[in-house]
Amino acid sequence: MPSNQDRMEHVEFLVVGCGPAGGIAAREAARAGVGTVVLEKDSVIGAKRVCAAGLRPGFCATFDLPREIVHCDTPRLALFDPAGKEYELTIVPGHTTTREELDGTIGKLASAEGADVRTSAMFREMRREGDGVVIEYADARAGERKTIAARNVFFAQGSTAKLEETEFAYPQWQSGLVTTLQYRVYLDRPADAVAYRSLEMHYFATRDGRMTVAWMFPKRDHLAIGLGVMGKMPGAQLRAELDLFTERVRARLYPAAAFTTKLEGHLLYGGAPRPGIAIPGAMVGGTAAGLVDATNGEGIYEAAMSGRMAAEAVSAARAQPARAYERYGAALKKRFYGRLRHRAELMRFLERKPARYTKLFEQLARSPRFVDVLQREDRDRSLGDRAFLYGQALRFAARTVHG
Repeated sequence: MPSNQDRMEHVEFLVVGCGPAGGIAAREAARAGVGTVVLEKDSVIGAKRVCAAGLRPGFCATFDLPREIVHCDTPRLALFDPAGKEYELTIVPGHTTTREELDGTIGKLASAEGADVRTSAMFREMRREGDGVVIEYADARAGERKTIAARNVFFAQGSTAKLEETEFAYPQWQSGLVTTLQYRVYLDRPADAVAYRSLEMHYFATRDGRMTVAWMFPKRDHLAIGLGVMGKMPGAQLRAELDLFTERVRARLYPAAAFTTKLEGHLLYGGAPRPGIAIPGAMVGGTAAGLVDATNGEGIYEAAMSGRMAAEAVSAARAQPARAYERYGAALKKRFYGRLRHRAELMRFLERKPARYTKLFEQLARSPRFVDVLQREDRDRSLGDRAFLYGQALRFAARTVHG
């Protein structure tokens, strides 16, 4: 009779989760010749992702994705302060899509490169065995639990990642979770034309006094209208808050249209990045690593880039697979952690005194350069850009010292 060890599957690179982080990691590792398996808990990749799905300018070109997944190009960012006042900013046009199209497309491209993408496969447990890592997962299609050993594992399951019982445990993780609810609003006629050129972000207090971030993002056949609050909120209360917000959007953008809605809910993350993201044989990326801009919920670009970094690390360290985690951890933290930590701190600072949102938005609206520099990554900023940002930060601090 074969032993458990004989039945255990072995692979070079195992990816848990097939969102932007996991899908890009799988595609690029497989393209480099690394034997790759992906475990995705859902039966259809991307079908249960609740996300406004805004993409940075040039996202498709950066990650070699077809332009057809883009719904709308959005050169206008509209920020709404707690009093409902609108501030219009001109930005390098971003894009919108849906997570079904984004994640599904990346998953198909990963399969085309040779990655073995397995759906209905839910991560259960990680343990060390020899020089590798062993993952136990539930195969819902087969109705059994299975094990697979890998030289390197990349965890990319999003904000619902179950890592509390692993070496990646982070006690503050739960306090950074955001409860979100979103409508897909399908109209019988087009909304106001400005809706299809705009990304809207709203910052206001719910009826129980908690600050929330809400949004309106246009899509090809619907508007995504949603909000998120830190921590937990009863479902009926959250739904009531979303209904109030949706009515405000309706009154501005589609007052005469008949519509139907589809309701979606999910957890997001809005805290500081996870401190530990790389240990021998295992790495964490995307939202599971806390790679989310707390001020606006953006994280798709960071997720996809973390997947690319994981694939590069595993590919570069094939002769010494145990060294991949060091390369990955150093590269990821250097590129993203400073900015994301600062954004989390800024969000908490604004939330303590909501009048600060107004002062920040006024400052942004008066300075196109401020907006432009903020859109760039740290590594793409010149010394002059950094000095300019420092000056803007001092100005904002001076304006908020009494408010």
